[in-house]
This record gives sequence, C-alpha cells and structure tokens, in this order.
Amino acid sequence: MGVLTSDEHHPGTLPVQHMGPGHHAFLCYDDDAPGWDVLAAFVWSGLARGEKVIVFGPPRLTEAELRSRLREAPGPLAASGYERAQLELNSMRELILPARRFTADRQWQRIVEESGAARAEGYAGLRTYIDMGWVADLGADLDMMMDRERRAGHLFTDGFYSEICAYDRRRFPEPVLEAMCRAHPQNLLPRLGHLRCLYDQGTLHVIGEADRDTHDRLTRALTGLLHAPAPPSGPRTVDLLRTGFLGAGCATALVRLLDRAPAHRTVRIRCSAHHARLLRRLGADPAVLDVTTG
Repeated sequence: MGVLTSDEHHPGTLPVQHMGPGHHAFLCYDDDAPGWDVLAAFVWSGLARGEKVIVFGPPRLTEAELRSRLREAPGPLAASGYERAQLELNSMRELILPARRFTADRQWQRIVEESGAARAEGYAGLRTYIDMGWVADLGADLDMMMDRERRAGHLFTDGFYSEICAYDRRRFPEPVLEAMCRAHPQNLLPRLGHLRCLYDQGTLHVIGEADRDTHDRLTRALTGLLHAPAPPSGPRTVDLLRTGFLGAGCATALVRLLDRAPAHRTVRIRCSAHHARLLRRLGADPAVLDVTTG
C-alpha cells in the first residue's frame, strides 16, 4: 500500500476505536488494507453506545454483499441492530431522493434530517460510514465533493453526529486524496492492529495497538525519542492517549526507557488510568506518569 504524506503526519490520527461523537474522519483503503475491519469496529462501537448507525457502502456491492462483509462485527449485536433498525444500510442515491443530482446543500439537509430523527427516537448519536465511491456512481464533480468535505464542519459542532469518509485510493487521484486527508480533522489508521508513532516537538504519540506484532516499531520509536533534539521547554513525553491495547512487552519497553533516560533527558508518560496501572505494576515511578481521565 502506498503512503500518503498527509496520512503519515496527520495530527488527528487515531484508531477507529477512539472515534467519538462529533468526529469527521478520513479513511484511505485499498486491497492491502480493505477497511472492512475498521468498518465493522465502527459499526459495533456505535451500536454498543446506543447510536443510530447508517452505512453507505461501496456502490458496487449489493446490500446482501455488504451484510456479508459486516459479519466481522459481533453477530448478535449487529443482528439485533438490523432488527431494531438501529443499523441501516443505505446509498447516497437513496439519501438525496427525490433529487437525482448531488449537491452539498441537499446532502447536508438530509443528514440534518436523519440526525433529528435519531434524536427523536432516543439514540445517543448518529454515525455514518460513507464510501466515497458514490462520487463516480452519481457522476458528481470532484471539485464539488471536495468543497463539501472542506465546508461540512457545521454538521459536527453539537457533538451528536460523526462520519467516516472512506476513499478507495485506486479510484481517486493522489492529489485529491492528499487534499482530503488534510481537510478532515481526524484521520483513521487503515486497519485494526496497526501502530503509528508520530514525533512532534518533544512528544512521541503512540497511536493504535502496541502488542507483540508492533513491539519492534515501538522500541525503535522510543530509542529515537531519547536521541531526538530536546524540546524547547519541558521534558520529553510519550503520549499513550490514542493507544488502544498496550501489551506487557511494550509496557515493559516503556518502563525500561524511563530507567535508561539520563537525568538531563527526563521522560514523562501521558496516559489513561488503565495504562498507568499496568505501568506501575511493571515498576514505573508514579511520579513520571501524567494520568488523565478524559
């Protein structure tokens, strides 16, 4: 899978499990990372949180084929979502009816209407997964679609609505993908079990799953942190707030980093209470853990 420059350095990168209400996220997929596990996790999380979930799948797939692809989501929860109409499979063609031509205003109007209906039915939120294959399916203008993406912020301001815009990189020019990645406040990792380590001004952001499969990537990033230029002010920091699973081996590597850090290169760890408990059990000094409940 090719790598988008904007994707590798996007400040809003997060795993799909951390996607919350009010998020507007970019997802890029292809044959190497087809995105079905990300979609299944997105659907499952929404159902578990009591949100209405609408999936606008790839236009080339029938509803039966899309249901089959979603079997990765836990069966009983997804099945009951279908039965209660909490989970809905739709298409952009159906959404904008009776209009046949896409306009941003028509799509926004319908999303606002769907959000209002979800509120009236007592749902905790509305989340949609929109495969951007609808652009070619409707013969829509790329510039019009890009303008919609850049100006859609008003849909998310009250924190009720969230949306994934999923782009098949084989169907869009790379400059469009780069621009759309930058236009979204959030950027999703391409698959479950993925780990990305981003360094920014003295802080190493550990994003995704830190487990046996990604252990070497994490240890290389931790070693790089110790040798990176000192931040303008304050200590070096390892930020785990966008880390999902933290395995014992990776947690041990973090504790060893703290032990190896010389006095003039202090390292602190910003983390959840859950991760802090594991690190303390492995010998981390509680004084260097900045625990957040947010």
